[in-house]
Amino acid sequence: MSERTPLLHYRLSTSVNESGEHQPGPTGEAAEPSPAVPRRKAAPGQAQKLSTFFGVVIPTLLSMFSVVLFLRIGFVVGQCGLYQAVAMFLVAYFIISMTVLSVCAISTNGALDAGGAYYMISRALGPEFGGSMGIMFFLANVCGSALYVLGLVEAVLATFGAPEDGTPGGVYEVLPGGYWWSVCYGSAILLLCVCVCLVGAHIYAKASFLIFLLVMLVLATVFLSFFAVRPHAIALPPPPSPPPPPTPNASAPPAPPAFANFTGFKLETLIGNLQADYTVDYTTDMMMSFATVFAVMFNGCTGIMAGSNMSGDLKSPSLSIPRGTITAVLFTFIIYNLLSLMVACSCDRVLLQRDFSFLRAISLNIIASIVTVCVCVCVCLVLFSGKLNIIASIVTIFFLLVYAAVDLACLMLEWASAPNFRPTFRYFTWHTCVLGIVGCVVMMFLINPIYASASIAFMLLLLLMIHYLSPTCSWGYISQALIFHQVRKYLLMLDVRKDHVKFWRPQVLLMVANPRGSLGLIAFVNDIKKSGLYVLGHVQIGDLDVLPSDPLQCQYESWLSLVDHLNIKAFVNLTLASSIRQGVQHLLFISGLGGMRPNTLVLGFYDDSTPEDLLQERAPSSSGTSSDARTPPEDSEDPETPPARFHFPPLRRAGTDQREEGGVAGGGGKRLAEQEYVSIVADAVKMRKNVALARYFGALEREACVRASAPRGACVCVDAWPLNLLRPDSSSYVDTCSLFLLQMACVLNMSRPWQRARLRLFLCVERGRSLQAAEHKLGLLLRELRMKAEVHTVPWDTQVALHWQRQGEKEREKEEDGEKKEREKERAHPDEEEDPDDYANSYPSNATRLSDDYLLAVNRLILEQEGPPPAVRFLYLPRPPADTRRYRSYLQQLELLTRDLGPTLLIHGITPVITTQL
Repeated sequence: MSERTPLLHYRLSTSVNESGEHQPGPTGEAAEPSPAVPRRKAAPGQAQKLSTFFGVVIPTLLSMFSVVLFLRIGFVVGQCGLYQAVAMFLVAYFIISMTVLSVCAISTNGALDAGGAYYMISRALGPEFGGSMGIMFFLANVCGSALYVLGLVEAVLATFGAPEDGTPGGVYEVLPGGYWWSVCYGSAILLLCVCVCLVGAHIYAKASFLIFLLVMLVLATVFLSFFAVRPHAIALPPPPSPPPPPTPNASAPPAPPAFANFTGFKLETLIGNLQADYTVDYTTDMMMSFATVFAVMFNGCTGIMAGSNMSGDLKSPSLSIPRGTITAVLFTFIIYNLLSLMVACSCDRVLLQRDFSFLRAISLNIIASIVTVCVCVCVCLVLFSGKLNIIASIVTIFFLLVYAAVDLACLMLEWASAPNFRPTFRYFTWHTCVLGIVGCVVMMFLINPIYASASIAFMLLLLLMIHYLSPTCSWGYISQALIFHQVRKYLLMLDVRKDHVKFWRPQVLLMVANPRGSLGLIAFVNDIKKSGLYVLGHVQIGDLDVLPSDPLQCQYESWLSLVDHLNIKAFVNLTLASSIRQGVQHLLFISGLGGMRPNTLVLGFYDDSTPEDLLQERAPSSSGTSSDARTPPEDSEDPETPPARFHFPPLRRAGTDQREEGGVAGGGGKRLAEQEYVSIVADAVKMRKNVALARYFGALEREACVRASAPRGACVCVDAWPLNLLRPDSSSYVDTCSLFLLQMACVLNMSRPWQRARLRLFLCVERGRSLQAAEHKLGLLLRELRMKAEVHTVPWDTQVALHWQRQGEKEREKEEDGEKKEREKERAHPDEEEDPDDYANSYPSNATRLSDDYLLAVNRLILEQEGPPPAVRFLYLPRPPADTRRYRSYLQQLELLTRDLGPTLLIHGITPVITTQL
């Protein structure tokens, strides 16, 4: 079944494809099976699907009636007593009952395919849990198979084995005994099982009902034997190892009894078997306890998955698994308790403790136990040499771990509150799942803490290996549903009214026209987000009214692949709008959710530089771009070249009209004019968003900077100019915008790749002011702000002399006369004026009077500073002029100011982001 196929279509398709009949199509041709349903196809002669009784009840009963029923039920009662034996069965069946409820809930929540426990866990918890628990379930069945083989060998030797003391035995006691003979017999049985597997499991499936009848016959024989057989003495098997010789002057230890009594139903016998009497197990020479006996007993309860493992062969898995499994569990619970009661009423405790095959001596049919154990080994795969009671603890721990995983799967589905989790089996809650998990874990550590810890560690190791090595699948991940549930809850708790400047962090919306030319900027913004929100925004020009469908849906895959390829932590938000400006407004309004909304807008600089396609180069190693290899993929056979999974348009070429091809971030598909670009900046300021304009970040050698920031690398510098260079008269360093610039430079210096970079602050000082006093004042400010930076004072009297404020009154009057004539000309030709709706607050700004000479002088001042060239520069971004007709000159001033400076970030801050209080 395709994981994206609707459930109704799946059921209809499987009902047609698995019926074995070819329905003719409208034209008389045979209908082809749906390719979306890769479930088992009905081959010619394939057996029909199984019903609840044959597919679930019989396999579950045959699996649960293991060697424990006939070979260890007396061991349990003899060691624990009837009271603790009943309590032990209650604990065991409580654990498996909680798991059964979880299995029923998962199996009735949709179409269940072949795979049983692995299928349910993997589809509920994802491939990591499914794969690891599938391997653990496999190991549990491997150990269980060895347990069944050893049980069969034990029963065969107890019936047909020659006495080990050399005394002549009966007619049938001809098989030699001993450790290696047991290994040989077990290997022969295993070889027989391998032949059964090679021929086909259908042999067992066809004979399952006959075997079930034999098991029921044997059970009836055992129960009748307690009433029909008269009391008599039963010879006990000799101990496997003779007692050590007595030491001198020491009394000889008492010889073990040679006989024990089958008393029939007697009150004295029942009273003697009520309390616990833990002794040494005569087969392993180990002292028994409640936990060790429970480990052996629990193997009789580990067959509850047999019905779900047949899910691929059932007519209706969602209906058959709950009914059949619950029926089988109730039936086995009754049988185990009745048999325990009869054994406690009729058998001497010595007989129960010293002869595990005592039912052979009191049964009407001597081969009853052998037939039953043969049923159990039909599914075994491997043989572990050793004693049955030792392997039992390992098997029990593995099965308990699998059952806990099934309960966990159901618990996660319940907690995720997904609308599609609505099983028809409603007799469960998350409380039953938790009780099942706690019961499984507690009993695992009570049985053997070392084995339990090792099995959990092995499962976690498998989980991590599958998580990192397995390919992505389309099964659905429960982790995504749980994360969504928790994120929604915490987003509601994230109250914007409780925001405080102490906990401010940058939450960035980066507008990207074409990622091919913006990889450097994308990686750099990822470094300055400081665990904040990071959104990649893109605007596509279009009108949904004239389009057949949303063109953005098919683009998300490429953008998300880009995020994975760059190894950045960012969201993607695309929008369709009639203009770039309107699209940016949409994203500023709607990006984010609750208290997680962008507070900073980052735009690529508007210029005529030709962008370079960096996406076709060598794949970056981590959250950044590599510009070491500038060879296109067609000229290189580099295995790290990214595959063609990024369907982005090509970049504009040199010489093209920027009004037709030009972009916001890094150039690409430019479709906005200078007026609109500055309007976007002004809109963001009006919406109380911080703004940053990035220039020359296509040339940022981030990996070289990171290597240089290493302990033994060369020095990397980050320069910050916190003064508004377009207005020398505003010499304050403590306004909101300057503090925001210092904060962003400090955030970059705090990120791991830039931690060893040197942060340099440049203090511009005019004549008449003390350089040392200004440097001391800024140093105090940095100490209060807890920022580590080098302060450099820069005299700039030569540059300030070129500013219009320092020019003579004549030049100022000439400029005012020129502006007056220009206004009169505009009044005389009103038709040439632009639409007044495009402007707001039309009055001249001081920045309009800046000369190119001043801007170029300031640019040279920045370039000619001593020391190594910085990797990144932070400059003060002035507010756009109120007169919208001055937008083009404003942009031109920024271009002259930042010309040839290398990677530069122009920053304009709106909100306070720094506090000196605790």
